[in-house]
Amino acid sequence: MAGDQNPRPSGGPDDVPSGAGQGWTALSYLIAGMLVWGFIGWLVDRWLGTGGIATGIGVVLGMAGGIILVVRKLGTPN
Repeated sequence: MAGDQNPRPSGGPDDVPSGAGQGWTALSYLIAGMLVWGFIGWLVDRWLGTGGIATGIGVVLGMAGGIILVVRKLGTPN
């Protein structure tokens, strides 16, 4: 029947998640930033033999980048 059609999801790449989805998104940005940039810093440490300094810098840069992404993606609604 014509009235039995299921509505299509309206999700797109620019949609902001609501509720708990925002929290999980923010947490994943922060953790991913720390892990990725911390790993890059660890690789630089191994390459230069700096003893963990680049790893610490990478983790801090990853946290800063994660915060920037959270503010840009989940900041104030339009």
